Amino acid sequence: MPPRSPLPPRHGLDPAWLRTPSRVRGEPEPWSTMGAWLRAVLPPEAEVELLLAERRFAYEDGGRLRADDPYRQHVFVWFHRVLRDEPEVPGELAVLHRDERIVVADKPPFMSTIPRGRHVRQSVVVLLRDLLGLPELTPAHRLDRVTSGLLVLTTERRWRGAYQSLFQQRAVRKVYRAIAPLVPGLELPVTVEDHLRKRHGSWQAEVVPGAAPNARTHIELEEELPGGLGRYRLAPETGRTHQLRMHLLGLGAPIVGDPLYPEIREVDVDDFRTPLQLLASGLAFDDPVDGGPRRFASRRALPLAGAAD
Repeated sequence: MPPRSPLPPRHGLDPAWLRTPSRVRGEPEPWSTMGAWLRAVLPPEAEVELLLAERRFAYEDGGRLRADDPYRQHVFVWFHRVLRDEPEVPGELAVLHRDERIVVADKPPFMSTIPRGRHVRQSVVVLLRDLLGLPELTPAHRLDRVTSGLLVLTTERRWRGAYQSLFQQRAVRKVYRAIAPLVPGLELPVTVEDHLRKRHGSWQAEVVPGAAPNARTHIELEEELPGGLGRYRLAPETGRTHQLRMHLLGLGAPIVGDPLYPEIREVDVDDFRTPLQLLASGLAFDDPVDGGPRRFASRRALPLAGAAD
């Protein structure tokens, strides 16, 4: 781990860091200057020349790196990434609850939980760190970018482990709701269990036939809707990647607006017109610090509206 950063957060985002590597004794230094090292290890989109020209790389003591500084081993360097102009994700990111230890947010579709890929500023963590003045705000669990609803975050590092453990140990009771096609002859309620696996680099998860179940969801139909659709209530007992989407798909009822199931659709990450009709609508748990009951409900309701063309 690096020492404490000499640079403060910016736009709710911590600075990135790098460390110069070591070399084999007796071999020459691979780079003559710190600037040459940065040009070699950072990708073109990092805009190294701009950052060097504006002296936006910092050493551990806060001193600014110059492109012609002699190269040294085991040196930490911090910098803020050059961020693209991101379109604003439609829909309100609402704060439903805030206290000393946790924040509960109600997330709109298309908003990432954490900064990643092309969505950095328009992520829950970055927006709320800036809005609430909580630089250590961290999610206790994750929601897919296309999924809407309840997200629990911890306010400081000292609370992080306790609340993350709740989700890891399946001590949180979750309720989701989804809109999907009605399936003639399907008897509900039903509990679906199977073994799900998502391979690294693959967009879709898959069912592994014959393997011991690792995913379990209780599914019931709450209401029949026009157009051959229904609103389903989903109560997962486990939290595998894409579990709810896969379990409804397995019943013949793929969730409306799903860009991955049953087939992958080519959708630009800034296309906000067709939201996935999946909502994390309820959370309940016993607080790991004081033991008190915690109950939260999303203010959103299905169907979720997308951005206008």
